[in-house]
Amino acid sequence: MRAVDTNVLVRLVTRDDENQCASGEEFIERGAWVPQLALAEMVWTLRVSYGFSHSEIAFSIDMLLQNNQVAVQDQDVVEAALEHYRRKPSLGFTDCLILEIARKAGHLPLGSFDKALGRLDGAQRL
Repeated sequence: MRAVDTNVLVRLVTRDDENQCASGEEFIERGAWVPQLALAEMVWTLRVSYGFSHSEIAFSIDMLLQNNQVAVQDQDVVEAALEHYRRKPSLGFTDCLILEIARKAGHLPLGSFDKALGRLDGAQRL
């Protein structure tokens, strides 16, 4: 399966460039794999460069997870991270993703100075 990078994901979500969006849609038509790192970069770009709100970011991630033409790396991990992110608006998605990656790898607790993250099961505030 072919993979996509952050720029393709951003175009598909924001639809701010008609030509690039059409190329991205055509590329994923036969299936595309999304690495977690590209997803994390997409979230950062949507928040910083496009001013997406917490709920808009959650919706965008969910849209990718529900897309039949897209396979997200360790989708179960991303889904668990998205659940944390939805429940606690004070958390960043990437922090939630790091926690769930550590959980899947069997490396808990996740030490953090982040107060909100430190309250989640599996994390430890330092």
